[in-house]
Amino acid sequence: MDWMECGVNGIGYGMLNSVWGFLLNLLIILLVVGVVVVLMNRSGYVARDNERIVKMEKNIEDIKKTVEYIKSKLDDI
Repeated sequence: MDWMECGVNGIGYGMLNSVWGFLLNLLIILLVVGVVVVLMNRSGYVARDNERIVKMEKNIEDIKKTVEYIKSKLDDI
């Protein structure tokens, strides 16, 4: 049973196997992140934020124009 305990504890695999294990873990993490990004793009999560920002910018421009108009009317008075 000693050889099984070494495998369970991660000791005895050698340097090459630990490098391959690290690369496999890194690949799995990148795959999960990629799937999340693709799903977020398909759902339109990012697009909604961009639309909201554009809408806010238009509202700010409208407010600026209104303020300038009111200023000009007050200057006339």
